[in-house]
Amino acid sequence: MPTTIKDEEIQEQILQAAKQLFQLHGFRRVTIDDIAKAIGKARSSLYYYYKTKEEILDAVIAGEIRELMTAIDEAINQAASAEEKIKAFFLTKLQTVFVKRGFFNALDEGMDAGELSGYQKAKLAIHQQVWQQEGALLNQLITEGTRRGELTRLSQKEQQDLVFVLLSSLHGIKREMVIRNDFSNIESSVHILVRFMIHGLKQ
Repeated sequence: MPTTIKDEEIQEQILQAAKQLFQLHGFRRVTIDDIAKAIGKARSSLYYYYKTKEEILDAVIAGEIRELMTAIDEAINQAASAEEKIKAFFLTKLQTVFVKRGFFNALDEGMDAGELSGYQKAKLAIHQQVWQQEGALLNQLITEGTRRGELTRLSQKEQQDLVFVLLSSLHGIKREMVIRNDFSNIESSVHILVRFMIHGLKQ
């Protein structure tokens, strides 16, 4: 087996074990030794791939973001019209958050005030990264829909504002569902948001 493939497999083992442990015990309570033990490796071997537990967490979260964007891409590719593509985007986003909420909710378990402050800063950076990727994708969907004559042509500023409003609405829906721990209205919420974005309120 080529070394690069073996290294990738070991890294994946590390990240999967770390993800499971973080979800079970929270980030603070998990040690490098715990992760090494979970995959049957010596602690020193993990340092070849990751220097700190924080690096492992960063890699785990990066993997979660990749999974989210891959799932969104796959859903979009199965939809035909601009309206259905945007709806698929939003539905997949919320459904993925629902599935992964346990992992993210558990991360700050047991953190002290200083650790929580650092974690909040990290969450903000993650939010900005996801926002940029989602914004670029939504811009692309709107541009393609306009080119096909499905959507009204907007100025660049209007389109930027529309993307901001739509993503803000989507993230607001997500936040309320997480706070209430109630994801039962995902489909109806997305349907209303996209329907009125496309068709408006006028009769």
